[in-house]
Amino acid sequence: MMRHAVVIENANANHSAYVPDLPGCIATGDSIAEVEQDIREAIRFHIDGLLEDHLPIPEPSTRAEYAEA
Repeated sequence: MMRHAVVIENANANHSAYVPDLPGCIATGDSIAEVEQDIREAIRFHIDGLLEDHLPIPEPSTRAEYAEA
């Protein structure tokens, strides 16, 4: 199992998420819980599509940290 960094953003009326290591892998949801569930499904769907097309699955390389300023 691979662990991918996910960025979740507030998009005014909802939330959006994307996976930097999987370009085009995005999800939206009305709540953070919903977008977290949806992005997990989007990751599986995205990887299944890569496998079906015989394309390589990118190794996770993005790292997320918080910095106080």
